[in-house]
Amino acid sequence: MSDALATAITAAAGLGGALLGAVLPQRFNARERAAEAELTERRRSFEERREAYTAMNRSSEQFHTLLKDALHRMRDGVYTDEDRTRLEESRREYRDRYAAAQMIVPLRVMEASRALNRVLAEVDAGAKRVDRGLGRDGESPEQLLITVRQAEPRLVAMRTLMREDLGILDA
Repeated sequence: MSDALATAITAAAGLGGALLGAVLPQRFNARERAAEAELTERRRSFEERREAYTAMNRSSEQFHTLLKDALHRMRDGVYTDEDRTRLEESRREYRDRYAAAQMIVPLRVMEASRALNRVLAEVDAGAKRVDRGLGRDGESPEQLLITVRQAEPRLVAMRTLMREDLGILDA
């Protein structure tokens, strides 16, 4: 092999090495940035779900409690406008948290939430009818108190699924 050919091959190898030396770290950095962006997105999604779950759990519990309180007060004949206002505010807060969660939580959590929502909505509608003197046959605060008990295991099921989704496992 001639000296000129050897020099050309050596120069080409050197140039190729220099180019690879510039490109490989760039590719590595791009992969590292992509992995970091994915981790950031996972953290953001986790925090978003955790916040939605906290708000949904709190508003569900509050609405459930105030609904039971309202039924007891109706039964006892001491239900007031203030009670009605508190219950309605709680219902609206619950509705808003339920609607917001629908956009970000997994289907299995939404299904559990829907099961709870059906009971709470049914009892709330019945309570409003009874309060207005328009209760259906057999619909009374006592009967609605029995129905609202169906919400309790649904609250537990929903909360359990939320905790599992967040990686919180009870031993």
